[in-house]
Parts: sequence; structure tokens; C-alpha cells
Amino acid sequence: MKAIKNGKIVLKDRILTGKALVFEEKILDIVDNENIPAGAEVIDANGAYVAPGLIDIHIHGYLGEDASDCKPEGIRIMAEGLVKKGVTGFLPTTVTIPREDLEKVASIIRSMMEESKTWMGSTILGMNAEGPYVNPKKKGAQNEAYIQKPDGDFIIKNSDVIKINTLAPEMDKDFAEIKKIVTNSGTIISMGHTDATYEQASAAITAGIKVITHLFNAMTPLNHRAPGVVGAALDHDVYTELICDTFHIHPALFSIVYKLKKDKLILITDCLRSGGLADGEYTLGGQKVFLKGIECRLEDGTIAGSVLTLNKAVYNVLEHTDMTVYEAVNCASLHPATLLGIQDRKGSIELGKDADIIIADEKFDIIKTIIGGTVRYEA
Repeated sequence: MKAIKNGKIVLKDRILTGKALVFEEKILDIVDNENIPAGAEVIDANGAYVAPGLIDIHIHGYLGEDASDCKPEGIRIMAEGLVKKGVTGFLPTTVTIPREDLEKVASIIRSMMEESKTWMGSTILGMNAEGPYVNPKKKGAQNEAYIQKPDGDFIIKNSDVIKINTLAPEMDKDFAEIKKIVTNSGTIISMGHTDATYEQASAAITAGIKVITHLFNAMTPLNHRAPGVVGAALDHDVYTELICDTFHIHPALFSIVYKLKKDKLILITDCLRSGGLADGEYTLGGQKVFLKGIECRLEDGTIAGSVLTLNKAVYNVLEHTDMTVYEAVNCASLHPATLLGIQDRKGSIELGKDADIIIADEKFDIIKTIIGGTVRYEA
């Protein structure tokens, strides 16, 4: 048994002080600091935040590795790096790659999920396939050579591991493949890299789309005569991903989007292999990517992902909005857990849930990461 004392415990609707969090593999109790059970191993938070572990549902790479490389060791390196940023669970995310590579990544992720529950890194919760069913007009940094027509059978076949799939609904006639996927599997369909109109996007949401991939980026914009996918996202009850690196999205929009989306807002990183590394040349889906500061671009200047970490996304939101700490943390923990259907065991500090816990300072730099009651990282 362990207990964390002297921390600011971040619950989903408030912050507790003067209390201790007691846990084993699961969260057992919240007690007064003076009432910690005898014999418990005590961790002193020294006034830092004690928050639920963060969940990154959209991350391509980190520390020189990329999920699309089809390398198990690369996934391990990503996981070992992410745990230092407070991420207790993640979906390694592919870009638009050849079908055989996508199938290979699915097989690798499938084989590693059980192992990841006990290694010294973040836990793999499945995978996210961003593409290859996207619109060439809004491909962004996706490689057009590998774009395919939507294939519901492939997604259904791999739905045990593919938790989210991004596609452009206008490329799916009568939304037949979307309907097939949502009817025959638990895979969540996200709308992205799309040239859909507001009307098409709204109809696709009715057909079963539950998420909007990195809102504002690679989609039809909000215009007063043509509200586009952005308008549909803000107008409908769908989850919306947001890359809060202050480059992809102007910070003034953080608060605006939160006020409209509330518990449907999910912070993501969209991080590339250049994350955690120095400025220079890298690759994405067979294309050159150049990192300078927080900007990743293809040779033609197209924006290509980010080097954001999820703990820094939380900090950026706190810096640029009047959101409370628990509201910002929810967007990186409870909301993604709820989307994935695992909110009964992850995403918030509640009795009976998995002891996935982080201790973070005022800048949300990570002091300690605990997964399933085991300390996986200490600064």
C-alpha cells in the first residue's frame, strides 16, 4: 500500500488539499494527511499537483521513433519517453501509409499491448490510424501516394486494436463504410483531412462519426456563409481534438473552443519523431520534415504535426485561459478515457479506478508517474 500526502489532489470537479491519496493497484481511499494507514509507503508531494495520468490518443512519434516505422523497439522507446511527460496511456498513431504497413503496425501493437501493462513506460491502449482514407485536397502532411478509398472491412478486421480511424467522409459514398464500421465494430471514426461542407459533415456525424481530428487543421474552415467542418464540429455533440502548442491554434481559441465543447474537448499532441529532439531534418511517411523551434514543416512549407508533449499542452491551456486546473487536466485524461470507453477505470482520481497517477509542479513538469500503483518514472 502507498499514500501520497501534502499534494493538491486534482479531482474531476475540484482540487483537494490537506488530504492523502491511498492506493495499491487501484485507488483505495482519500483520507486526511494524519490518517494515512499504518505501514503504507508514503510519498510526499510537497505541495505539487496529484492528478490522473494523461492519455494521448493522437501521437505519431517521439525521440526519433515513429509508429509508422513498423518497429516494436521504436514503440518501446516512445513509451519510455512519454511516461516522463505524465502520459500513462497512449494510442500510437499511424499516418497514411501502404496497406501492408498499416496491417503490420496493427499486428505489432496487438502483440505489445499486454507487455506494455508492466513495462517501465506508458501503457499502449490500442492504436489510432490517421488515414489512409483521406481527401488529397486536404492531405496536409499525409503522403498522397498512399491515400486509399475507405475500407470498412479492413478496419473491422483490426478493430480489436484500431481504436480510432480518421477518414474524410466525402470520400465514402453514402457513408457506407462509416456505417459498416460503426455497426460491426467498436472502432471510433474521426473526421479529418477532409474537404466536406458543413452539410456533408453534419450528415456524416449523424451516420456515426464521433470525433473531429485536430480541429481547424486540414479541414474546411468556419466561414459565415459556409460553416465547413469546423462549424459542424462546434455545432454538434462530437468530440474535438485540439493541438494546444500555440502554433497550430492561436491561444485565443483555446478558451472559445472549450466554452463550446466542454467535456467533448480532448487535448492531443500530434507529436512526430522529432519530439524531444533538436532542430533539424526528420521524416514522416516517407517525406522530409524540418523542425525549427515548435514548428514542423514539409519541404514546401506545409505544417506537419508537432513536437508538443501532453503535459505542456495542459500547461499552455492554463497559461492562456481562465480554465481551472481540473478542467484542463480533464481534457487530457477523463475526456479521452470517456471517448475510448475506459472511463470506468481510467481518466480521473476516483475510488476503485486504476492507480494511474502523476505528480506535477506548477508548470506541469512531471515529478513522478505511477501506473497501476507502480512508480514508472521519478524526476
